[in-house]
Amino acid sequence: MKQKPSSRKRRSSTKSVLRLPDLEHAKAAVLNSLNSADAKRGYRHAIDEFVDWYCSEPRLAFNRIVVLRYRSHLESRQLAPGTINLRLGAVRRLAHEAADCGLLSADLAAGIRRVKGVKKLGMRLGTAEQGHALLQAPDRERLKGKRDRALLALLLACGLRRHEAVALTLDHLQQREEHWAIVDLVGKGGRVRTVPVPDWVRSELDDWLDAAVMDRGRLFRRVNKVGKAWGEGITEKAVWHIVKESARSIGVEKLAPHDLRRTCARLCHASGGELEQIQFLLGHVSVQTTERYLGCKQPIRSAVNDRIGIEPNP
Repeated sequence: MKQKPSSRKRRSSTKSVLRLPDLEHAKAAVLNSLNSADAKRGYRHAIDEFVDWYCSEPRLAFNRIVVLRYRSHLESRQLAPGTINLRLGAVRRLAHEAADCGLLSADLAAGIRRVKGVKKLGMRLGTAEQGHALLQAPDRERLKGKRDRALLALLLACGLRRHEAVALTLDHLQQREEHWAIVDLVGKGGRVRTVPVPDWVRSELDDWLDAAVMDRGRLFRRVNKVGKAWGEGITEKAVWHIVKESARSIGVEKLAPHDLRRTCARLCHASGGELEQIQFLLGHVSVQTTERYLGCKQPIRSAVNDRIGIEPNP
């Protein structure tokens, strides 16, 4: 009578050192689990870079220590914190899929998941006055300036991501409850939300659309040297350049488009906006993400529990 294989033999089928075919198999599993073409492109590039580094070292085990070494390697290249965290996220996903495929032990995969990313030091405009100055930076007498003002207004007042802004069409702008809004906006992870648009932002958009003579298609277009709108849209890289150029003109360095999203959250909270509503506006799944965007500090002099309505009369 044949004996059943022991648990020790079953555990021995998993590996600590993964070869290139194993890594390619796990990589395929990661890519097949993603729906977004952009996410697939980013993960493919991140995993390929890790595999190149991993295979260049002799007989490395795929474990927490090795991933920590890889993080140090990325930091030595002086990559941005967001880039490093994206690469590490891809490695964690690779380990997870390798464990699911039986190529890596669950204990090793759990250790890799515990490798933390690097701290991101995102910027925010400090005051509403700085935000106002940024909006005034583009020349509104030129068509390009009208477009840039409208774009900055959407990023700063509506908290849109770059890819959301460039994908906007005129059909997204509709009225809901007697208020302008961007409806059915597809955001990160394919999540759909509605974003209220303040009246002054709608005025900036109308100024750009009237000057560009546009009534359909993508909301933002290229502007050529003679001041005419053309093409089917603009790129995410163009948004990055517009924000950098406008910020530099008011003396603010190293301001990125996503920093305007953080600024939007901070300004909404400072004006009395509820945390839950800011979460809806930005399309965050977790309220903890919204809290990190706010970067709130606890005020002691004017504490929130000083006057809550149950104080004894003096």
